[in-house]
Amino acid sequence: MFKILILSNGHGEDLSGSLIAKQLVKSGYSVDALPIVGKGNHYEKEKIKIIGKTKQFRTGGIGYNSFKGRLTELFGGEIFYLIRRFCLTFKIRKKYDYFFVVGDIVPVSFAWVCKKDFFTYLVAYSSHYEGKLKLPWPSKFFLLSQMAKKIYTRDSLTANDLTLQLKKKVTFLGNPFMDKFFSRNKELKKSEFSIGLFPGSRFPEILDNFVLILDVLEALSDLRYFHKIEFNFALVNALSSSKIKEIFQNRRWLNLEKKKDLLKFQYKSLEVNIYWNNFDKILMKSRCCISMAGTAAEQAIGLGKPVIQIEGKGPQFTKSFAEAQRRLLGKYVFCASNYKDKNDQINQTIKLIIKVIYLININKKFMISCNENAKKRLGENDACLKMVDDMNTVIKNE
Repeated sequence: MFKILILSNGHGEDLSGSLIAKQLVKSGYSVDALPIVGKGNHYEKEKIKIIGKTKQFRTGGIGYNSFKGRLTELFGGEIFYLIRRFCLTFKIRKKYDYFFVVGDIVPVSFAWVCKKDFFTYLVAYSSHYEGKLKLPWPSKFFLLSQMAKKIYTRDSLTANDLTLQLKKKVTFLGNPFMDKFFSRNKELKKSEFSIGLFPGSRFPEILDNFVLILDVLEALSDLRYFHKIEFNFALVNALSSSKIKEIFQNRRWLNLEKKKDLLKFQYKSLEVNIYWNNFDKILMKSRCCISMAGTAAEQAIGLGKPVIQIEGKGPQFTKSFAEAQRRLLGKYVFCASNYKDKNDQINQTIKLIIKVIYLININKKFMISCNENAKKRLGENDACLKMVDDMNTVIKNE
């Protein structure tokens, strides 16, 4: 039985890594995980053993963070933590036959320096950002190595681009974080129009994002049409129910209902449901989404659901992050990006929400095009199974 170590570096990367790990276990491999920048909660959920003590990066990693966010990481000891994670990886490298890398240059470099044969899912990179992918140095050198057994990308454009650049077969088989949604029933009641509200997952940024989305909802409350629409917030445990109640009370919302994982509030005639740990269900029933999140917006687009972004202060979901996300996911991510002040941003966002709802209800070609874009940008079902089957072929041939 071959032993495989999963290396991943981020919340979305951990999600994909855990799903790949689950499929590897089903195929008879012994699998451990080493999350580089997070707690590894997704691995725990799938009962995959986590190597070493983990720590949550306060802003989720450097990436598209604001300058302040990058300084927070640097002075918060995250660089030293990263070095310790590398040393641990190097120390245990001989226990494993292969590494499976999920993310970007960081885990790829871990695998290369450890001189381990590795498979890699480059979920962090896409040619949609610039038209031609510019891999950070020295990624190309690592990926050209004979140790890089197979490279999987997040979309077909990137696979074709890298195949030409590397003169080596690069494959697109779909995205693991989409698999669980394709197998579910997507039927909606015809009378129901639900909008998912996704403020992100990292504290304290999620708090600012939550309040900004509330500002938009309060401005919507004067429009009679929105009184019959169901608004559902998907929250993580980092934003507690006590804090939510405090925010609503200070803003003079009326508390209508209280259950274990549900709070319901009303402002004028507009009602909002607050759910914890119910993201998948909320996304599936939503006709469109208002998002200040990363993976959540990708999954929405992958299901053919339009997304309305609201640019935030960061450190992660900044103006630059939002703009990069639009390039990645295509024209069905809508955003007010040229505004004078906060009020102008809110007013422009409301106009976009109205536009999207109109297109969903009136224009059949719009939703057909959304679904075509979904396949193009995120792929189709069984990505995990396809990746693991492909790995099996490579390993058997060796």
